[in-house]
Formats: sequence, C-alpha cells, structure tokens
Amino acid sequence: MTFRDQPPFRADHVGSLLRPPRLLRARESRITAEQLRAVEDDAIRDVIRMQQDIGLRAATDGEFRRTSWHMDFIYRLGGIRPTDEKIQVHFRNEKGELDFESAALAVDGPITLGETIFGTDFAFLAGEVAPGTTAKLTIPSPSMVHYRGGRAAIDPAVYPDQEVFWSDLSAAYAEQIERVAALGCRYLQLDDTSLAYLNDPAQRQLLTERGDDAEHQHLRYIRQINAAIAGRPAGLNVTTHMCRGNFRSSWAAEGGYDFVAEALFSELAVDGFFLEYDDDRSGGFAPLRFVPPGKTVVLGLVTTKRGELESKDDLKRRIDEAARYVPLDQLCLSPQCGFSSTVEGNTLTYDEQVAKLRLIAETAEEVWG
Repeated sequence: MTFRDQPPFRADHVGSLLRPPRLLRARESRITAEQLRAVEDDAIRDVIRMQQDIGLRAATDGEFRRTSWHMDFIYRLGGIRPTDEKIQVHFRNEKGELDFESAALAVDGPITLGETIFGTDFAFLAGEVAPGTTAKLTIPSPSMVHYRGGRAAIDPAVYPDQEVFWSDLSAAYAEQIERVAALGCRYLQLDDTSLAYLNDPAQRQLLTERGDDAEHQHLRYIRQINAAIAGRPAGLNVTTHMCRGNFRSSWAAEGGYDFVAEALFSELAVDGFFLEYDDDRSGGFAPLRFVPPGKTVVLGLVTTKRGELESKDDLKRRIDEAARYVPLDQLCLSPQCGFSSTVEGNTLTYDEQVAKLRLIAETAEEVWG
C-alpha cells in the first residue's frame, strides 16, 4: 500500500478527547480566565504527548478549551447569538433515552467573521506538536449554523433573501479557512452531523415540519461547504466528519448513508470523509461505491460510546468488506466519533480511550504498513 504523508492518515481520530479530572475541576472553580488557560495548556501538552506516543501522525488539542464541539464556534460568528429559547435534542442509547438542552440561536445581523475563531488555540497546538506530527483543527461545518434552527432562526429583516444568508455564511467560513491556513494549519476538519442526520426519515420529518426542504437540504449543504472551501490555500487538507449525534455515549439519529451518498461522495469537494461505522445503526458499506478515485474514506469502526475493546481480527474483516466498494488504498481507520463532543464526555475511562487509539494505530500498521 502507498504510504500516506498527507491527511487523513491511515490511523487517525476525530478530534475530541476525554477532559482530565483536573481540567473539569478547574472549569467549575472560581479561578481567573488566565489561570484556567494555564490549566488547559498543561492538559493539552499531556494529551498531545499521548497521541504522539501512541504513534498517531496527527494531534488535536482534544477540544479541551470548548464546552461544545460546535456552539463554541458558531456563537463567535458575527450576527449570531444565543437566545432565551431552549432546544431539546432527543438522544438514546442501549439503556434508554435522555435529552440534551441548550440555548437556541438567532441570526439577527449580517454574518461576518471578526476574530479568527480558535486562532490562538490552534497556534498553541501547532507550537507544541513534535516535528513530524500534524496539528489538526476541527470546526463545525457551515451546515450546522442552519441545521440548528433552520429558516425560522434567521431574521427576515436581516436576510429577506435566503441566498444572501448562504453567501455571507460561506464567505465568513472562507475567510476563517484562509486565516487558519496563514497560521500554519494544514489539516482542517469540518464536523457535520446534518449530513448523517438527513439519512434518518424521522429527522427529515422534523425538518419538514419546521418548514425546510428536507428532501433537498443535503444538496444545499454540499453547495455551501464547497463554496466555503473553494479558495482554500494549496497544502491545506480538508476533511469532513459525519456522525449521528454523540452526547454521553448516546446518539440522536439512525440509518445508513444511502439517502445522501451519491451527491455527498461525488460532489462534496473535501479530501476525505470520516464516516461512522461502529454498529448496525450506521448501515452497510454499499454507499461507498459512489466514492470517486482520489478521495479518502476514514472508516470509523471503533466505537467511542463504550469502553469494551474491539478485536483486530474483526476490524480487519470489516476493512476487507469496505474494500469491496472502494479500493483499500483509499481507506483509513479511526474511531466513529469523538470521545467527548461535549465537556461531559462519553462513558468510558481514560485508559479505555487510550487503548482504543492504540488499537487503531496498531491495526492500521498491520493493514497498510
């Protein structure tokens, strides 16, 4: 197999990692922002070393400075604010159901980019990784700004023409991408639950009920992501990660990638796709037949929702199954999602997290060399 010297790598991970207890305690204590950042800095240094020691070629900061994988970014875009209204997202797992509640958002001004979002965070990460390790930045995709509230969240007095909203949103993202590339970013991941959620008929029904065009929404999202990344600088690799929800080891949507697959894989202009494939609710590998040459699929075969360790033989068997639809040389391996998409984290231990990442690195070495 061809050695991969560009992201995504044969052994990779989605981005978020379990917050260490000392960091959780610091977030809850009455310390200054400067003191909290010092604690975050130390925790990030430790987690970078862990990723490097395991043998991963890319490292993130674990999203340790965030409360949420997406809203910490979205609320920092100009023209977007949280509201007093609450949104409930229904999650479930093998043991039952639970709800996640957070503030809704409102687009009540033109969408702009002021500061470079996560700019100082990325600069710290890039300064701490060892030579030969690629610093990876994760941000929510443009789709997430819309999926959270839909048309109803956009003030018609600000955007009487929805096309202007989409144009401004993609332009703000394009500026963000240009700025982080100028900081040295060579590996950017756009996290997107919407493109996976839309495979679930129940999710499409919810969008229809609120007045959105659920049957074609994925086509709009693909166009806007492409507009955001069209001018990305040479040398910047962009991937997208799609999952069906990840909150305290629970999920919100189910269903294979069939509904979006043909448009997604043939039209979305990213370099690689991180796909959730840890159990039956993610469907089969047949949709991968639409992946064109030159695009990489990162198979999320290792679950982050449970601590039990998968077997190498099972992982290799499933990689072989996927290779029936897309060449083995276009495949990589990762967990199915982050370990801590929100500050609460999933229900497994630090040691179990490390074991899963090590399993991915060892399996990838044995499969691809």
